Amino acid sequence: MSKINLDFQTIQDQLKGQFSGLDPNDPSQWPALPRNLLYVAVCVAVIAGLWFAWLKSVDEQLIAEKTREEQLREDYKKKLVQAVNLDALKKQLEQVQQYVTQLERQLPSKAEMDALLSDINQAGIGRSLQFELFRPGQVLVKEYYAELPIAVRVTGRYHDIGLFAADIANLSRIVTLNNLSLVPSKEKDGVLTLDGTAKTFRYLDPEEVALQQKTVAKGAAK
Repeated sequence: MSKINLDFQTIQDQLKGQFSGLDPNDPSQWPALPRNLLYVAVCVAVIAGLWFAWLKSVDEQLIAEKTREEQLREDYKKKLVQAVNLDALKKQLEQVQQYVTQLERQLPSKAEMDALLSDINQAGIGRSLQFELFRPGQVLVKEYYAELPIAVRVTGRYHDIGLFAADIANLSRIVTLNNLSLVPSKEKDGVLTLDGTAKTFRYLDPEEVALQQKTVAKGAAK
């Protein structure tokens, strides 16, 4: 028994001896036991660092996926509502298309503009008005339509001018009266002079639409 105790004490002293006097600047010169323990500790630290780094990236990925899941749920709810109301939305789309078609029919084509100008002139003559000015201006081309301003000056009695404005509003094509000025005539009693701008609109021909889209595309590219 005493021999066993002696051997154990000897082993313990040898182990302690390996850990005494270690040079921290040169671990390669350490005895086998502390050197191997250092290797094991470094390996464990590296593995632990890599593990926690991997866990962090996985955690960030998990948070991103949860956020994406919430967004997908919201999109699903919106699309579900749209799917439930699909028939109603189709009916609304048809109504809008019919309304747009009706509006387009009120816009003359390029070939019909002369006839429309004649209608405006005839509306004034039909109410016994005298045209002192009827001058079409420069055509303003928009994205889907063209606008033609017409400088107008007519003279006549108050009620006749009012009926003329009503006739313009009741034309089959869209014509608006803008910047109106109504003043008494200096030459005749009971006669008024109406100055204003009549604006009419027409839809663009396919060639004009293509040219306009090309122009808009060039402007966006710049």
